[in-house]
Amino acid sequence: MGNRKYRILVSGGGTGGHIFPALSIANALKRRLDVEILFVGAENRMEMEKVPAAGYPIKGLPVAGFDRKRLWRNIGVLLKLRKSMQMANDIVREFKPDIAIGVGGYCSGPTLKAAQKQGIPTLLQEQNSYAGVTNKLLAKKADKICVAYDGMERFFPADKIIKTGNPVRKALTEKSQDSAKARESFGLHPTKPTVLVVGGSLGALTLNESMERGLRELVESGIQVIWQTGKNFGDRGEKAAKGLTGVVVTKFISDMGSAYAASDLVVSRAGAGSISELELLGKPCVLVPSPNVSEDHQTKNAMALVDKDAAVLVTDAEAREKLTPTIMELMGDKARLERMHENIGKLAVRDSDERIVDEVVKIIGAI
Repeated sequence: MGNRKYRILVSGGGTGGHIFPALSIANALKRRLDVEILFVGAENRMEMEKVPAAGYPIKGLPVAGFDRKRLWRNIGVLLKLRKSMQMANDIVREFKPDIAIGVGGYCSGPTLKAAQKQGIPTLLQEQNSYAGVTNKLLAKKADKICVAYDGMERFFPADKIIKTGNPVRKALTEKSQDSAKARESFGLHPTKPTVLVVGGSLGALTLNESMERGLRELVESGIQVIWQTGKNFGDRGEKAAKGLTGVVVTKFISDMGSAYAASDLVVSRAGAGSISELELLGKPCVLVPSPNVSEDHQTKNAMALVDKDAAVLVTDAEAREKLTPTIMELMGDKARLERMHENIGKLAVRDSDERIVDEVVKIIGAI
C-alpha cells in the first residue's frame, strides 16, 4: 500500500448508536494507518458535538428525516435533501477520499451517494438486524457491507456482506471488574443482587415510569437498583427513591463499565449498540424495545436474542405492568441468569472495529 497518507470520509449519526461505532472505526483506522479522517454529520444533531470532542473535524448537512405522520412537512425535508446532496458533492470533490464509510443515519445517504457518483469506493456498516432505508438504497453500489447479525442477505447482496459485529466503546472491555468492588463504587452493598436500568442519555419514559411504579417493591424484595433516568425525567427518579436504601438514581453514568460490572441483570432498550455491549460483557438482560424507531427494528434486534434464550423481551406497552414482576422473577432464578449469561456471551463478535478496518484496508489497498 505504500507510505502515503490515506483520506477517509466517515458519515452517519443522529444517535449514539450510530456515532459511537463511527468513532470506534475512526480510532482503529488511526491506530493502523496514516490517515486523514473527515466526518460528515447532520446539522443540529449530537454528532456535531461528540465528534469534535473526540478530536475529529466534521462538516454538517441540513438533512432531516421524513415525517411519516405529517406528510405536508416533507416539502421542507425534500428541499433540505436537495441542498444536502449539493453540499455532499462539494465535500467529496474537495476532500478527495480514498474511501467513504457510512454508518447509517440521515446524513450518510447524501454523502455516500455523492461518493458513489464520483467513483469513490464505499463501505457500509449496518448495526441492526433489520436494515435501515439509507443502507438498503446504498447497498447496490457499495463495495462491502459490514453487519452484526446473521440473515442480512434478505436486504443486501450476499457477496458483499461480511459479519463483523458492532464496534463498542473500548473502555467497556479493556478491564474486567470485580462485581463487589463495582457495587461499592456506587455506594451499594457488595454482595446484594443488583439490577441496572438504563435508557440512554435522554432517558426512556416507559422504563422510567415503570421503575417509578415498581422501585419500592424491588427494594423491599432485597434487590439493589442502579437507575439511569436520562436528563428528560427531571427529579421524578429522586422523588421515587426518597427514603429507600440500596438505590442509586442518576441522570448520567460516566463509568458504564462499573455499572455493568455491578449488575446481575440489565434492563435496557434494544438498540444495536446496547445489545452489542451486553453480548460482549455476557450480561443477562430484559429488553424493552422502543416503539418510536423505523421498521420496529428494536423488536427485531431483541428477538434475535430471545430466540436463543439470551434475553427476555417485555413490550413497551406492557412494561409498566410487567417489568417489575419480570425483574423479580429473573433475579430469583440464578440458574436462568447463568444460562442467559452463557447464551448471550456466545453471540458476541469481538474486535469488530479491527474487522471493519481489515475490510477498509483490502478496499483501499486494491486501488
